Amino acid sequence: MVRDSDPNYVSRKDAPRVLRREPTAAEERLWSVLRREQVNGLRFRRQKRFGAFIADFYCPAVRLFVEMDGAVHDAPDRQAYDRDRDAALSDMGLHILRVTNDEVFTELWSVVGRIRSAAQVRDRSPDQHK
Repeated sequence: MVRDSDPNYVSRKDAPRVLRREPTAAEERLWSVLRREQVNGLRFRRQKRFGAFIADFYCPAVRLFVEMDGAVHDAPDRQAYDRDRDAALSDMGLHILRVTNDEVFTELWSVVGRIRSAAQVRDRSPDQHK
């Protein structure tokens, strides 16, 4: 079997764990602010699985996904995939906030402000517990 002999193969079950162990520099930087309930007292999780999808950061209290977009997300086929993915997650009652890696490096506190705003809106939303 190919996956047994491929040293880079990661099962769907193990993917979130691998992603948590090997974060990008941008993910590490944003996580340093999101961890330990530093944003509005909300708890975020890293690399949370939802069906076939994995969120970079997820806040269950307000059903907020924070997605980090690096250069790979600039490709047209990836943009189409991201739109379909976001629509599927929205259909599950989740809100997706996309930020770029560049924004995290150059405008970290602006990104944190956007996360705070999105969380506050979701916290007041009557459909947050769908």
